[in-house]
Amino acid sequence: MSIDIKTIKVEQRRNTFGHIARRLGGDKPASRYEEGTFDIQATANFHYKPLWDVDHWQYDEGRTQIRLKDWYVLRDPRQYYYANYTIARAAQSQANERAFDFVEKRNQLALLSPAWRETVSFYLLPLRHVEWGANMNCGNMCDRGYGTAVTAPCLFSAADHLAMAQILGRIGLALDGNTGTSLDAAKARWMEAGEWQDLRRLVEDSLVIEDWYEQMVAQNLCFDGLLYPLVYKLFDAEGQAHGATGLSMLTEFMSEWFAEHSRWVDSVIKITAAESGENKDLINGWLSKWSAAAAAALRPLAVRVLGNQKGAAAIDTVVADLKKRALTLGLTA
Repeated sequence: MSIDIKTIKVEQRRNTFGHIARRLGGDKPASRYEEGTFDIQATANFHYKPLWDVDHWQYDEGRTQIRLKDWYVLRDPRQYYYANYTIARAAQSQANERAFDFVEKRNQLALLSPAWRETVSFYLLPLRHVEWGANMNCGNMCDRGYGTAVTAPCLFSAADHLAMAQILGRIGLALDGNTGTSLDAAKARWMEAGEWQDLRRLVEDSLVIEDWYEQMVAQNLCFDGLLYPLVYKLFDAEGQAHGATGLSMLTEFMSEWFAEHSRWVDSVIKITAAESGENKDLINGWLSKWSAAAAAALRPLAVRVLGNQKGAAAIDTVVADLKKRALTLGLTA
């Protein structure tokens, strides 16, 4: 008996899904990002408005004052959808795990000077609670936002903030020998220390912002845009003279994340502002309001860490950098 093995080429009848083809203007091959993002959100056939917000449908453009002809213009320049996002974060998590192993094996945190060790415990560990607030804000943006192109990255950011809160908690455990006392002290400082109360008030105020796009400007552009350069660049640079090289390794994820995250935020803000003068005016107003509030809230912490003169200069530096960034986005604030 002989067996003939033959190959048959099967021509696919379509290159992508119908709704993607309509958006692309023809039956063209689409990327995974496009197929996992475009027109995924439901737009019709809702049965009733949610009881928790009877003035809006489940997905409703009216939950923000921002107006766009097509919300799917807010594409993520990173091209993140669930699969490649999780792959990217898994690789970063492995790198972070190796950094912890390296620092712990060589006991590098013991190189911290006693004074700076106390300073680190004061300024770094309470940021767990700031990250929790950011997680809640990004989750709300995903819930109330419109269009998968913007709501999916908001959810990814929410997960990232939770991950960074966990990294900070793990640093605290590394500092106190896994007793948890440093985290208890961090919570007490968050609740009671004078230098933290303006920032705590700012986080709590941000949780109840009604307009989800205003919340995006406040959290992703203003808060993150001032906090991350201040803490993970300027505070970190000061720590190098106090034996904090190991700590820099443990917080490298935050620095890398902020650079990547800013690409998405800048793209969303720039496209939205360019759509209309009304959008631009709204974003300028929100930027002015929340950047000023964030700078004022961070100033006591900067002074506590760096001293009066250097702390004030650090705030001026990060504010100036944010202004430059805003100008590149077509804003005037």
